[in-house]
Amino acid sequence: MPIKRILVVDDEESIQTVVRFGIQMVADWEVLVASSGMQCMKIAGDAKPDAILLDVMMPDMDGLATFKALQADPHTAEIPVIFLTAKAQTSERRQFNDLHISGVITKPFNSLDLPDLITKILDW
Repeated sequence: MPIKRILVVDDEESIQTVVRFGIQMVADWEVLVASSGMQCMKIAGDAKPDAILLDVMMPDMDGLATFKALQADPHTAEIPVIFLTAKAQTSERRQFNDLHISGVITKPFNSLDLPDLITKILDW
């Protein structure tokens, strides 16, 4: 089975580090990192990750705008996106479901559980 490639998009370096550690430690998947929506678009288009973990609240281009841009680009439209968010209220989850995202992982999370959560959400 080929190694999975995950793109983590978060403007907080500490979150990037924790996510990278958990995924590489447990699943030995390749982890790519972007700090902004614009960086995400570039890396996703070039690297074609197997999935994107996308923070919802980022400056400039937030997660929702980034998701819509990914969906609008034929090169990235099929990449599954899982939102990373501190917003877990019912109204936000309904909005996320209406967008047809692949799933939501709520912050805070246990980084060592991330590979299992991603695997379950994406049915890998």
